[in-house]
Amino acid sequence: MNIQAPYSLLNLIVVVNFLLVLRAGQLLSLNTKNNDSDFLDCLIHNSDDPGSISRVIYSPNNSSYTSVLQSSINNLRFTSPTTPKPRFILTPVHESQIQTLVYCSKKHGLEIRTRSGGHDFEGLSYVSQLPFVILDLKNLKFVTVDIQTATAWVQAGATLGELYYGIAQKTQNLGFPGGVWYALGLGGHVSGGGYGAMMRKYGLAADNVIDAQFINVHGKILDRSSMGEDLFWAVRGGGGSSFGIILSWKIKLVPVPETVTVFAVDRTLEQNLTKIIYKWQYVAPNIDKDLDIRVLMFSVVNPSTGNRTIRATFDTLFLGGVDRLLALMQEEFPELGLTREDCTEMSWIEAVVIGSSFTNGEPLEILLNRTAMPKNSFKGKSDFATNPISEDGFEGIWRFYNDQIEAGMALLVFTPYGGTMDEIPESAIPFPHRRGSLYMIEYLVAWDGNETSPHISWIRRLYNYMSSYVSTSPRTAYLNYNDLDLGVGKTYAEANDTWGSSYFKNNFNRLVKVKTMVDPGNFFKHEQSIPPRF
Repeated sequence: MNIQAPYSLLNLIVVVNFLLVLRAGQLLSLNTKNNDSDFLDCLIHNSDDPGSISRVIYSPNNSSYTSVLQSSINNLRFTSPTTPKPRFILTPVHESQIQTLVYCSKKHGLEIRTRSGGHDFEGLSYVSQLPFVILDLKNLKFVTVDIQTATAWVQAGATLGELYYGIAQKTQNLGFPGGVWYALGLGGHVSGGGYGAMMRKYGLAADNVIDAQFINVHGKILDRSSMGEDLFWAVRGGGGSSFGIILSWKIKLVPVPETVTVFAVDRTLEQNLTKIIYKWQYVAPNIDKDLDIRVLMFSVVNPSTGNRTIRATFDTLFLGGVDRLLALMQEEFPELGLTREDCTEMSWIEAVVIGSSFTNGEPLEILLNRTAMPKNSFKGKSDFATNPISEDGFEGIWRFYNDQIEAGMALLVFTPYGGTMDEIPESAIPFPHRRGSLYMIEYLVAWDGNETSPHISWIRRLYNYMSSYVSTSPRTAYLNYNDLDLGVGKTYAEANDTWGSSYFKNNFNRLVKVKTMVDPGNFFKHEQSIPPRF
């Protein structure tokens, strides 16, 4: 019967289309395999030691691929099955292997994402929407300390803990003003403007860099002299991954006293927290630069009442003894009610162990642990407060943080500025947040699992609420707490109108000029990398 003919024709068309799609998929898969094979051949044939590079390259077919990929991914948002995965992961043990990777990646059209520690809010160091390879620097971790010159060379894959441990093995009188999270890799931490508890005394980690080794887009290894002062300026706070690959830093070590004092004092809303934190804004940025008082705020259940409340921990490092600290606090900040019993004297390196969330008395070797960073899904944002927040403004924040159903595990951190940070010009390095910033605000919300709602929407609403209390024109942000909500700019105009001015203010145009000079083809790129100006 003729009635079946149209349906038979339709079925034939469907089958043909299916076969065409299947064939296209097979060809794409075949091309991908051929490209991957050609890339591997390129690495091996252009390597000084083919056997060596084959032992540090991982593909999805390798049994260790997944464990290597996830080893330093601390944000589980980027471990879902739908997250793009790298074609290869290279964990080099020698600089020449990185040079080969740069050559072959350019030749075969693969992006390079470079990671040194994985402390990456948006996964930009290990996720890309285009075919890519991960350059994981974890094996490049040597630390060489020179006590005579008070300097150290540290490779980009070394962690802060490994650096601090290396310093402590040589001297108790020198330190480095880096971050408190011991498992952070030095490459990204320093190049993004990393900071720590000695920032008010000595500035940022990047303020204390005096030389660097760097691989450019042509695969050449450069130092400060051969890269020139413009590029050397750019990689100290402008994000090294926009310009090439940081191999190592030469850093200036700073004097620390034989005895420092620490305390961590908790206060809740029932203990007059709102008035205490309001006063903190006037004290912390203006007090003696030997003293750093940061504040960490959580929403918790008050065990006495069973009701939810806000608990703030005033977490402090003082470069001196307890007697001077108590006198200073009594004069400047009596509202906190600090007592001698709250304080503990110790060495600087012991304070580093405490600051890394270990308990007092842990052996220094604990700083060498690379795997103790918490792993969960999280979203972070940042702000800079240029004027004190009113008590009413804080009451609004508390309401957000008591909405625990949406907030999950929510944290708010206030890090005071002032001191030396006021004395360094905004243009000294790309990091511009200096004079005029009272403190930096970090917003963080974490949760179990890969789902993103309602946690991300919660933190965005809090961020919108804070717009009346922070910097404007532009509303500034901290590069190392990268935030794709600020925008994804592929061109100069797009970036300049969004995240470029937020992270770098007036330094953005100079960074673009350097990028255009050293990588005009924009080989080193990610969603918020410095673009060349065509």
